[in-house]
Amino acid sequence: MKKSFIFNYLHFESLESLPEADRIVVDAAYEAVQTAYAPYSKFKVGAAALLESGKIMVGNNQESEVFPAGICAERNLLFHHQATAPDDSILTLAIASDPSERECYPCGICRQVINDVQKRQGRPIRVIMCSSKSATVVEDARFLLPFTFEL
Repeated sequence: MKKSFIFNYLHFESLESLPEADRIVVDAAYEAVQTAYAPYSKFKVGAAALLESGKIMVGNNQESEVFPAGICAERNLLFHHQATAPDDSILTLAIASDPSERECYPCGICRQVINDVQKRQGRPIRVIMCSSKSATVVEDARFLLPFTFEL
């Protein structure tokens, strides 16, 4: 039986055209990029989450000499969120990088973890993936990984 998985997404040609609430989260992700530790890949990533309480939480990638001991920005943020504010749902997650010429999309492991968090909290997480000029937004993290791993 043939099935299909179709979803809509938003694309903004400029970050200035994002709604103000989204720009605030994107700005926080770019601030988090500044303290990322990526001396090996030279690819710094920052992530920021707008929580239901209105608080913004950030994370960034951290590399280690003993690859693969580092961690991506998204998982750094999501694991910290689970440890410190698990009852304060994530509404929006923004991801940014340096270099920033292209939009920053989460890796497969991060896509799975974002979906795990979304499933735990019982509500969709909007994901904003940015370059220095544009952004793509999905309204539900499931759209990034439709066939998630489940126990």
